[in-house]
Amino acid sequence: DFEIIDKKQIPDAAELRNEEKAKPEEARWSAPILSLARKASENLALSYGSALKSASLVGLVSKPGSSDSPAKTSTRCHTMEERANLMNMMKLSIKILIQSALSLGRTLDSDFPPLQQFFVVLEHCLKHGLKVKKTFIGQNKSFFGPLELVEKLCPEASDIATSVKNLPELKTAVGRGRAWLYLALMQKKLADYLKVLLDHKHLLSEFYEPDALMMEEEGAVIVGLLVGLNVIDANLCLKGEDLDSQVGVIDFSLYLKETQDSDGKQDGGITAVLDQKHYVEELNRHLSCTVADLQNKIDCLEKTNSKLQEELAAATDRIGSLQEEQQQLKQQNELIRERSEKSVEVTKEDTKVELDTYKQSRQGLDEMYSDVWKQLKEEKKIRLELEKELELQIGMKTEMEIAMKLLEKDTHEKQDTLVALRQQLEEVKAINLQMFHKSQNAECSLQQKTEAISSFEGKTTEMMSSMKQMEERLQQAEKARQAAEERCNKMKQELAGRLDSCRQQMAQLDSKCSTLEKELKSEKEQRQTLQKELHQEKDATTLLKTELQQMEGLKKELRKLQDEKQQLKKVHEEQEQALQEMGLHLSQSKLKMEDIKEVNKALKGHTWLKDDEATHCKQCKKEFSISRRKHHCRNCGDIFCNTCSSNELALPSYPKPVRVCDNCHTLLLQQCSSNSS
Repeated sequence: DFEIIDKKQIPDAAELRNEEKAKPEEARWSAPILSLARKASENLALSYGSALKSASLVGLVSKPGSSDSPAKTSTRCHTMEERANLMNMMKLSIKILIQSALSLGRTLDSDFPPLQQFFVVLEHCLKHGLKVKKTFIGQNKSFFGPLELVEKLCPEASDIATSVKNLPELKTAVGRGRAWLYLALMQKKLADYLKVLLDHKHLLSEFYEPDALMMEEEGAVIVGLLVGLNVIDANLCLKGEDLDSQVGVIDFSLYLKETQDSDGKQDGGITAVLDQKHYVEELNRHLSCTVADLQNKIDCLEKTNSKLQEELAAATDRIGSLQEEQQQLKQQNELIRERSEKSVEVTKEDTKVELDTYKQSRQGLDEMYSDVWKQLKEEKKIRLELEKELELQIGMKTEMEIAMKLLEKDTHEKQDTLVALRQQLEEVKAINLQMFHKSQNAECSLQQKTEAISSFEGKTTEMMSSMKQMEERLQQAEKARQAAEERCNKMKQELAGRLDSCRQQMAQLDSKCSTLEKELKSEKEQRQTLQKELHQEKDATTLLKTELQQMEGLKKELRKLQDEKQQLKKVHEEQEQALQEMGLHLSQSKLKMEDIKEVNKALKGHTWLKDDEATHCKQCKKEFSISRRKHHCRNCGDIFCNTCSSNELALPSYPKPVRVCDNCHTLLLQQCSSNSS
């Protein structure tokens, strides 16, 4: 599993025996493996030896003639300490992991505590010096970005990248990075992949700061230490583990041990204590960083929660208004449906009644035909005499039928025009309703916007007054600053001549100057804040102006809509007048049609009702009995009582006066009067 460059680096048998004697009996069998791992890590770090020397000579040692400020040197020293602490923690974690793995038999699970702590320390090392990327959600700081470069640089790592992307449980970049590290450790190529990354530092500079651990030589040392993990076989299961929400907390109980005073191990105890101290410092730093990140996340979440609550309230208001509109529309639909159902029922009843009357008239005609056929045989002589009169009546009937057909055509045409006009009326009414709703909505929006304009105008007046006050304050601050500068200049001129004699006064004046400079700085800061507020207020005024322009456009649209509404009202009134005129003409034509139909019924043969079919008088609706006898009207064929059919008139089919009902009597008299006129 290891590539040994020099043969001299292979430990001799004597060295191994000495190491076995120095160590306890339990760790004797693991000593050759540990020595091999150390030698392999040293081989990998040989290529970076010259870089370490140059860094120690140039970058890490401060020269006496350097012009760096003390703040820069302190930050550099702080980053150096962090790198050293992380490297020491990595050494401890790898050492304890290899020892525990060898004692257990080299195969490890994901629940093994030293392995979990190793991944936590490695994650801290990869996060050191990461650049923060700002997105529209917030700040993003994850170590999965540089790990994705391995797929491009080393094609063997494509299997790891595809398997990480195909895991549905991982939703964050941190979880994907942890899964990538797990898979690389199981392949025993974690050190190789990180070495490929370190060989291409120009690509890593996009993700890390120049003082980061991965950009410095400590990264090469850590890669050399990781080579020793190839001895271990890891069997890690990624399914069912929540890698996104795991908190990287380091357990010091694995590394903190009680120091035992012994003759040969005092130096090792001191180094262990120093490593533990660095470890604790690094842990505190990471904990403070995580607390700050969590506080920022809480603030962002509170802001988003307030925004979502406002949007929810607006959405509930909109839903309530839409539900009210829906209820109104449902009521209108129900009314229209009831009306249509009533009209359909009325038409069905009318058709049924017409069908019944037609059947009854057909039966009566058949009976009348049989009776007339019998009477024709008996009254042939009378028919010969009355043929002339019948011919005259037939001519009158043909003329009446022609007139009836013409009138029916006129009525059909007028009914078609009426239907078309009614449809136009319904369309006009629908348009009027839409225009009325639009006008109401526009008026409501106008009222709201006028109120908003009034409030904005009040705010603008307040902002203008505050602007004036801020300008006055600015002028006062500038005057005070100029006065202070003049005082300072005067004091400097006076003190230039009295330097030798008035050193004590100079100290006092220096203190006064420092206070004045602080005041000047504070005034400058106030001025900058005032300028920022002025810019913000100017932006608000521009927004208000744009909203005013939009309001003017809406007013113009409302005027146009009102003009269109007036025009539609005029068209509606004209169409209503035309409909009224058409209704008058139709009513007149219907009256004429009814008159003609009644005359035609009088002229044509009516149905002859049977005695069994009639139980009540048709006119007075009284029930027939022994005292109230049934009487047929010889004109219409219906059955009446004696009082309702007491009239007698001469009919064309009967030469002598015959019993006739009251309605037929009046109709026949009107017909005779019209014929005579």
